[in-house]
Amino acid sequence: MWSGIWTIPNAVTLVRLLCLPIFLWLLFDQENRAGAALMLGALGATDWIDGYLARRLGQVSEFGKVFDPTVDRLLFIVALTAIIIDGSIPLWFAIAILVREVGVGAMMVIATVLFNMPRFDVTFAGKTATFLLMFAVPGFLMGNSDIAGADLFTVAAWILGIPGLALSYWTAGAYVPKVREAIRSGSS
Repeated sequence: MWSGIWTIPNAVTLVRLLCLPIFLWLLFDQENRAGAALMLGALGATDWIDGYLARRLGQVSEFGKVFDPTVDRLLFIVALTAIIIDGSIPLWFAIAILVREVGVGAMMVIATVLFNMPRFDVTFAGKTATFLLMFAVPGFLMGNSDIAGADLFTVAAWILGIPGLALSYWTAGAYVPKVREAIRSGSS
C-alpha cells in the first residue's frame, strides 16, 4: 500500500487537495462566488490528470488508487457543504448528491475494510456522472455570482446536473451487485 507513495500523480492529487482551503477562502472570506466557482471547476477539470499521469509515466500505485478517489470524494463533499452554507445551490439537489456520495463511499469502505473486498475500477458511467456533476455544482455557484450572464450558468448547471444526478444514482445501484460479487470473491 505505501510503496510508490512519492510519485508525480500522487503529488498532483495532493496539490488538488491543498487547493480546497483556497476555494473555501474565496467563497467565505473573499465572498467571491465566481472565483470560488472557477477554482472548483478547475479542480473538477483536472481530476483526470493524476490518473492519466499514473498510466503514462508507469507510476500506478496501490496508494494512488485509494488516495485519488478519496481526495475526489472529500473535495466534492466539502465543496457541496460549503455551497449549501452559502445558499447557492438548491438544497434538495445538493443533499441528493451528498447522500449518494456518502452512501457509495461508506459501502466501499465497509466492503473493503470489513469484508476484504478487492478493489475494482470505476465504470465509464460513474466517471461520466462525476464529470457532469463536477461542472454542474460550480455552475450553480457561478449562477449566483454577480458576473454578467450568471443566469446562463444556472441553466447550464441544470442541463448538466439533472442527467448527472440520475446517472450517479443509476451507477450507485449498478455497483451493489459488483460489490456483492467482489465480497464473495474476496472472502473465498
